[in-house]
Amino acid sequence: MKNFAELIKTLDSSNKTNIKVDALANYFRYAADEDKVWTIAILSHRRPPRPVNTTLLRIWANELANIPLWLFEESYHIVGDLAETIALIIPTTNEHTDKSLTEFLNEMIALKKKSDIEKRDYLQQNWLALNYYERFVFTKLITGSFRIGVSQKLMTRALSKATDVDEDVLAYKLMGNWNPNTISFQELILDEKSSDYLSKPYPFYLAYPIEGDVNALGHAPDWAVEHKWDGIRSQTIIRANEIYVWSRGEELVTDKYPEFRAFVGVIPDGTVIDGEILPFFEGQVGTFNDLQTRIGRKTVSQALLQKTPVIIKAYDLLEWEGKDVRHLPYEQRRQLLEVLHESIKDKSLPFQLSEKVFLNSWEDIAAERMRSREMKSEGLMLKHKNSTYQVGRKKGDWWKWKIEPLVIDAVLTYAMRGHGRRSNLFTDYTFALWQANENGDRELVTFAKAYSGLTDAEFRKVDDWIKKHTLERFGPVRSVTPELVFEIGFEGIALSKRHKSGIATRFPRILRWRQDKKIDEANSIEDLKNMISA
Repeated sequence: MKNFAELIKTLDSSNKTNIKVDALANYFRYAADEDKVWTIAILSHRRPPRPVNTTLLRIWANELANIPLWLFEESYHIVGDLAETIALIIPTTNEHTDKSLTEFLNEMIALKKKSDIEKRDYLQQNWLALNYYERFVFTKLITGSFRIGVSQKLMTRALSKATDVDEDVLAYKLMGNWNPNTISFQELILDEKSSDYLSKPYPFYLAYPIEGDVNALGHAPDWAVEHKWDGIRSQTIIRANEIYVWSRGEELVTDKYPEFRAFVGVIPDGTVIDGEILPFFEGQVGTFNDLQTRIGRKTVSQALLQKTPVIIKAYDLLEWEGKDVRHLPYEQRRQLLEVLHESIKDKSLPFQLSEKVFLNSWEDIAAERMRSREMKSEGLMLKHKNSTYQVGRKKGDWWKWKIEPLVIDAVLTYAMRGHGRRSNLFTDYTFALWQANENGDRELVTFAKAYSGLTDAEFRKVDDWIKKHTLERFGPVRSVTPELVFEIGFEGIALSKRHKSGIATRFPRILRWRQDKKIDEANSIEDLKNMISA
């Protein structure tokens, strides 16, 4: 546990990727194998169920600290993190434990079935037997909340550095329903399986956004133009009569889209397709909000398959007849993709080409970009016709030219503390728009949350205002006097039964603080809905 706590301390105290990778790699070289497995599980969100609710944690920690409950709650609001608050208010000790991470986690799993008295005694004994940072990490494990700025990709990179196993192979190994209680480090990471390589994707090639004059790209006919689809970027791999579907986030999502299994036996073995997973209803592309009903589901029912059908919108070919073709010019890869699409006789398969747009001037390309929302796309992709398929984000050959965001003026109604270097500031905001109630009076209805777009100086200024204009407190959240107006931008909009406003927005962010506007001048829910049909 001591080594794991030291690792978390290092990870939590730096925002430099190399430091985090080195710390993780060093840990994976020397930690006990069973602790390595549990560390991988924790950092990839496979944590054991929470054995104690947070209300009891607060009461029992407060008993040990022997302070008034109101003082504990006030401290919690200021600190913004329950585990950190508990670690701070419990009497200081220089003790540390010799128990391993695995021993602690096994105890926590067993704790879930014990009585409240047994749970209290266990927690209080361990809080007093641990030093500050071990106590912080111990409580984090109890609460099940472990946000420390380490992505699965970063962890995979560190594992690769420590074990010399290929990153893409590791990414595959860490997918699926493995159990940290029953699998060994050897089985999970080190043992070679042929399927590890059959499923291996290629690194994705990512486009840079166009920020200046598009004419600077040169001769317009040298560029292939297609729409930038708003779905899930993916690679569909068909090898040895099996299919594997990877998202750009390096997540194996094959089981989430069982309809793609129909490609096996139709699309030849040795084929890797780069494309977008999109919702598709009666010949029309849906919205990302439609696709969200499929994201995160552990099981996909037949009813859900019928309610939200999906397709692959293919736009590149990375492997053909078992050979890597990324070195070929884009036009040649595209021709091979078109040959593949044409060879498929069953046109009911959920497989479509991303249509190329043939345009010969930047004026015509700009006009096509203006049609993006009508096409349910985010803008255009511009790919040089001679470009190879590269690795990562490279400037020069692939560009994305997104449409301008939709914009609306909204009122700040709730605030929450941020994370990382902003954990002491209220930077996560909830915004509202006007709506007429059943009495005909106007009221503010929340519709979106945003936490980016202001400068550090503006965040500090708003934070100071929030602290002086708090109306109520709900745990870490504060309601504030409705007074400040902000211009909110977002990429897309759709009707939604899951939101109180009846509207879901895509990628909301703050564009600017409208200090020139009063809340009466903010927009309404009706204004927002009108953007759907505009």
